[in-house]
Amino acid sequence: MRIIIVGAGMVGYHLSEKLSEEGQEVVLIDQDESKLRRLERILNIQTIRGSGASARVLEEAGIAKTDLFIAVTDSDEVNLIACIISKNYNVTTRIARVRNDDFYTQGTSQAEKALGIDLLISPDLAMADEIMQLINVSAAFEVAEFAHGQVELLGYVAMEDHPCVGSTLLYLRDMQGIYDFVIVAITRGDQTIIPHGQDTIEAGDKVYLVTRKTDVPVVERLLFNAESQAPENVFIVGGGTIGYLVARRLEQKKINVRIVEQDAGRCEFLSEQLEHAMVLNSDGLEAQDLLDEGIDQADLVIAVTNSDTTNILSSLLAKHHGTKKCITHINSPGFIPMLGKLGIDVALSPRQVAANMILRFVRGGGKIVNVATLVGSDAEVIEIKVPLQEHFIDLPLKDLDFPKGSIVGAIIRKDQVIIPSGNTKLQPGDNLVVFFTHKALSSLESLFHE
Repeated sequence: MRIIIVGAGMVGYHLSEKLSEEGQEVVLIDQDESKLRRLERILNIQTIRGSGASARVLEEAGIAKTDLFIAVTDSDEVNLIACIISKNYNVTTRIARVRNDDFYTQGTSQAEKALGIDLLISPDLAMADEIMQLINVSAAFEVAEFAHGQVELLGYVAMEDHPCVGSTLLYLRDMQGIYDFVIVAITRGDQTIIPHGQDTIEAGDKVYLVTRKTDVPVVERLLFNAESQAPENVFIVGGGTIGYLVARRLEQKKINVRIVEQDAGRCEFLSEQLEHAMVLNSDGLEAQDLLDEGIDQADLVIAVTNSDTTNILSSLLAKHHGTKKCITHINSPGFIPMLGKLGIDVALSPRQVAANMILRFVRGGGKIVNVATLVGSDAEVIEIKVPLQEHFIDLPLKDLDFPKGSIVGAIIRKDQVIIPSGNTKLQPGDNLVVFFTHKALSSLESLFHE
């Protein structure tokens, strides 16, 4: 598939990297020649210098033979004009990143239809959605839903006193009883392990598991002595779009919210738009102000200013004084892997979240039903359909030649969710939830080629 990406920022880079790794023909357009030269050296892509809003530049990039067009510059106008120009060519799918809130007040579907764009994505809205999903399963640092919400992939940090620490996967499998789960990966340092029965969970491991949504509370207690519950008190540092969207949704859940914003004019807007949240005009770096307002008493702190420094320091302050959990906005995703070592629970990059949302849309459909890219990891989870072929009738899972670096976490058969073992038999039409490292995707798709 030929793909044109306009914009070589963090979103464009992440998309170019992922899609080129899958063997797609990627052309990247940007006006910054030095940035293009650098990316051309490290990625297997073609680059074109120029404006994505120029028909001449798009024609030079081969727009007439392009299947997928993605515009993700920092300019809404450039992204929209580029997509509108692409309508004059036989481009199958068009995607634009748009920051202006006006496109979302009436719902994205109307704007998409009016502009002839297949997907409009707001990094701020995507970030707010991600934060709310993490709030619903408070003990986890990673959450992804499959099978229309029936199946969840969850990530937990194993602590010294957790029941799972020191146990082999085989032992845990024997003790699980009627509550089914599959531990699909362990991240230890920089290494992602697709585990086997004799692998042992160690303190400090990040443990990824797949289970039915209804079994989450029992599995949490069994493995991590934890219990996810909605927070009663949430402290938000930063009253921009993300902070406002999250505060509004938390109010709807009857959760107490305090929101800190430095700009006095923005505070007035927040006070007018939010019904119950307490709005505080203060700097997110004023430690004593934050403590006076009760940041140390919060069940959850969400730091979402535009400053990485402010977000990191306010999160560290909160954790130092006993806050249970922090979700921290980071503009530079390269910092994410090191933040866990500082005690920050969840670090999210809006650019990476937006890029992952685009990847889910691009890959969805056909035999691939859904994809989740895990933030700060080279691993992904895919929901893929088993072809309607005789070869797959009653085929034991252990006899399917899965590529190295992949594991099945769940099977969805009509309305039934099966947490499988090696002896579980497949049927054509099943959906499989598969955890895999990024190098295994093409092999997975080939395995289920129709």
